Amino acid sequence: MPENLSDQKGKIMSEFNKTDTTDIFTLGGREFSSRFILGSGKYSMELIRAAVEHAGAEIITLAVRRTNTRQNENILDYIPAGVTLLPNTSGARDAKEAVRIARMSRELGCGDFVKVEIMKDSKYLLPDNAETVRATAQLADEGFVVLPYMYPDLYTARDLVRAGAAAVMPLASPIGSNKGLATREFIQILIDETDLPVIVDAGIGRPSQACEAMEMGAAAIMANTAIATAGNIPVMASAFKKAVEAGRSAYLAGLGRVLERGASASDPLTGFLRD
Repeated sequence: MPENLSDQKGKIMSEFNKTDTTDIFTLGGREFSSRFILGSGKYSMELIRAAVEHAGAEIITLAVRRTNTRQNENILDYIPAGVTLLPNTSGARDAKEAVRIARMSRELGCGDFVKVEIMKDSKYLLPDNAETVRATAQLADEGFVVLPYMYPDLYTARDLVRAGAAAVMPLASPIGSNKGLATREFIQILIDETDLPVIVDAGIGRPSQACEAMEMGAAAIMANTAIATAGNIPVMASAFKKAVEAGRSAYLAGLGRVLERGASASDPLTGFLRD
């Protein structure tokens, strides 16, 4: 019996390890082992180092218009070799401006990945879905790997699929708010009904919220403010890494059922010892 139990345990661990090591995140033809993406809008050397070393980030965004924010400082100097750059079109107010910024990033040597951000509203910073679809279609035609930031709407997601997007990036809550999954139900619809990877972006404020999004079936999580404003950046980066991995493992394992009402005993209610 002990040998049989040992064999069973070995098989279970073998399958777990196999799943863990082959769970690769593919985006634009590239493979990534990390499902955490750093948004670097509040960048600092400490933030980027922590995201790479402690959160395992393999993709880092950068705003093209801010790559040189000071005379002797360049964000590109902070991003290690081997990390994929994801330039964004932050500051664009329409598709035309977003396309121009994307082309500029390519000319600067930032590669073909681009995160499309188009926001006309400066108060709530909500994405303009219609302009985002237009920019996505044009950039995809030009060979870009387009990751559009969008308000979670199923019809827009379907339009982005047809436009050639490589993924969709719905906001969880307003940028920089740390309010978490305010749009949870709408994101779940996108996950269930969209064939593209769904990367939850903007508003994730806690590791537990990142874990929940991954449990829902999100392909990856992008975070910035939650780590950048933490009391201890390296520790928070590590916490996000563990949360994303835990949520992904739970999703792959298959979450247990939820009872609508009543209770279900975890132990048998029969076979009790009697006097």
